Amino acid sequence: MPDAPDATVRPLDHLPQQGRADAPALVLKAGALTYVELDARVGQLAAWLRGKVSGKGERIATWAGKGELTCLMPLAAVRAGHVYVPVNPLLKRAQVAHILADSGARLLLANKARLDTLESGDLARAAPWDEAQVLQEISGMEPLPASQGEDGGLAAILYTSGSTGRPKGVMLSNANLWLGAASVAHYLKIAPADRVLAVLPFAFDYGQNQLLSTWHAGGAVIPLDYLMARDVMKAVERHDITTIAAVPPLWLQLVELQWPSEVAAKLRRLTNSGGALNPSLVRALRTTFPQADLYPMYGLTEAFRSTYLDPALVDAHPTSIGRAIPFAEILVVTDDGGEAGPDEEGELVHAGPLVAQGYWQDAARTAERFRPAPAFSRLGGMAVWSGDRVRRDAQGLLHFVGRRDAMIKTSGNRVSPQEVEEAAVATGLVAEAVALGLPDPHLGQAIHLVARAAGEADTRALTTALAAMLPNFMVPRHVHWREAMPVSPNGKLDRVALAAELAQGQAQ
Repeated sequence: MPDAPDATVRPLDHLPQQGRADAPALVLKAGALTYVELDARVGQLAAWLRGKVSGKGERIATWAGKGELTCLMPLAAVRAGHVYVPVNPLLKRAQVAHILADSGARLLLANKARLDTLESGDLARAAPWDEAQVLQEISGMEPLPASQGEDGGLAAILYTSGSTGRPKGVMLSNANLWLGAASVAHYLKIAPADRVLAVLPFAFDYGQNQLLSTWHAGGAVIPLDYLMARDVMKAVERHDITTIAAVPPLWLQLVELQWPSEVAAKLRRLTNSGGALNPSLVRALRTTFPQADLYPMYGLTEAFRSTYLDPALVDAHPTSIGRAIPFAEILVVTDDGGEAGPDEEGELVHAGPLVAQGYWQDAARTAERFRPAPAFSRLGGMAVWSGDRVRRDAQGLLHFVGRRDAMIKTSGNRVSPQEVEEAAVATGLVAEAVALGLPDPHLGQAIHLVARAAGEADTRALTTALAAMLPNFMVPRHVHWREAMPVSPNGKLDRVALAAELAQGQAQ
């Protein structure tokens, strides 16, 4: 493998770059599509889109599960000269109506059951189409040829999950998506023989990248909408899966299953994003899947992905988020704007060609997050100022400290929620945990820990164990046990929902 991926940008619908044309590209319930067949179906869908919406740069939305339509659309929309807006199928009517209105989508492709939930006025200017009808209509159409899109042309708008305020649309160019695919395919060493199980939502930046990076490398994608973690294990066995990307709540469910050794051995590559792995979960993953390389990663929708940790370093540095991925420059900036020294805390700033074009029709929020790179940046240009606090150790590895706006201020001290959560899991009494700060008249904020027990819930045992591990001001004043932890539409632990629930309970 070359030291760096090819930085040449091509139109997104020119994938793949490696592998055989007759190799499987997409494995669906109805059967597999080879790369030749995938290209033809993309061309047919693009022709259908061009026939329905002729103007260039119009937004095309899907609100559907992981079927053929949502797999083809990232390429077909670009080929038709449009902009793709994937809507997470787990979102409800009000959120979908906001995204349709905000994006100005001209078409919405969804199944009849979802379309029937929308009310008068929700569609704004979007014409509804049933996905089954669309797939039927495109059969037999003359495919559009591969496009000649511009590198900087807008290709997709990905809406964040709306953890603070209403969802905002991140604008991604053709170059953003192409280089993201090339970068990930390179550092994960994806090969044409790989079979990637796509379990993350395609409206999630890394979920969509699983399609693009796998196709860039000439591998096969097997999309899966799962109900239970056991469905994932069954899919690994049925489809000889080599690669899974997931978020920590799903990894925790997967390691709690009893994996037959021959099934676990099929997996060669595990990638994590959407939250940090704690040391106990790293150990569980290494024990459950001993043949698999583990890639912890850190990313921002506004810059796609920022860092990854080389699998060879995971055992020695289980809490690190690693180093910059190809095409990314990652800077640690102190509060006075200087470059942070070794083990000095600062804000993570991402510069380079993976930086998105800003937020769709939102100049104010774009100006807050997208600002010129600091003077010491090698690449310069516009950068994403993440708001996340990190430090870089003497070996050059980055470590996540916490979000600036999520830090708990208690008794005059700043406390990282992640540090409290990791300590709780490290006791062995807790499987999952979220630490939150709620107003307190004496402390400023009191630390509340919401947790799912690893065995029998025992508040006294947990607080005693934490008191032995943490300074007194970091020990949670309140513990709330849950049989199940809420997750967001992207599968992450839903901190916002928990904070609202606790705040409401405190007000009563």
